[in-house]
Amino acid sequence: MIRSFLHRAALSFALGAASLAPVTAQVAPAPTPAAPTDTTHKFENPAGVPAPVKQPWYKGKLVKAVAVPAVLIGYGAYTFNGGGFYTNQDANRDIHKLFPTFRTKADDILIFAPYAELGLVALAGVESKNDRINVGLVVLKSELIMLTTVFAVKNLTRETRPDGSDNLSFPSGHTAQAFLAASIVHNEFRDKSQWYGIGAYTIATSVAALRMINNKHWQSDVVAGAGFGILSAHLGYLTHRNRWGRKPRLPEGMSFTPTWQSGYVPGQVSAFGGGPGLRFTWRPK
Repeated sequence: MIRSFLHRAALSFALGAASLAPVTAQVAPAPTPAAPTDTTHKFENPAGVPAPVKQPWYKGKLVKAVAVPAVLIGYGAYTFNGGGFYTNQDANRDIHKLFPTFRTKADDILIFAPYAELGLVALAGVESKNDRINVGLVVLKSELIMLTTVFAVKNLTRETRPDGSDNLSFPSGHTAQAFLAASIVHNEFRDKSQWYGIGAYTIATSVAALRMINNKHWQSDVVAGAGFGILSAHLGYLTHRNRWGRKPRLPEGMSFTPTWQSGYVPGQVSAFGGGPGLRFTWRPK
């Protein structure tokens, strides 16, 4: 009897303890407070367009425009007036060992040959990057930049030419002119074919070589001259905006239509024979 009572008491205690476990497990966790709605910036980018990634400074247009010219002008300045590991005198001596008596006037003509290429390629029907008006404006602006800088540096440096003819040797104006024109050709037709630019730069390099062969310039003069020519063309493009040469556009809904107005009026004899006219139509939207 006592054993049966103890057995029932132990069983009741076990069942009571087990019934408490699910009660504690079913307690719901405290709710997480909702984040406040951002109403300050909701109208700043309603379309959700991602912000443009800012390019590092060394990938900017100005850096790309001046990188190569800066190297060329820097080398010219480094070898100016007999400086550098391979001096002007060393280069002049080696050149005239190969061409001791060769002289030509071809360099005076070839400086404009890249411009002739520009015109011939355009006449052949190859479409340039810009229209003719804007190309002409870029050329004019680039020429002004080149002439101003080259002759200013010539008068500041006062370097004697190899043949002793004057003191306006550095930098080479012929070379600057040829490389300016070659840069224009390269920029206008590089999307069509790189060979147009290669041909123009080959002509410009020939001008630089002939200036040294003709004993008119040192190596520093022609290298720096190439830099000034390329830099002038790049600055001409960088500072130009195609504001000229565009086709005018009428406001939306506005149009002009050519017409022919007859002079005949029913029931009347008219001495007026009619003529062309222009009809203006505007449908505001």
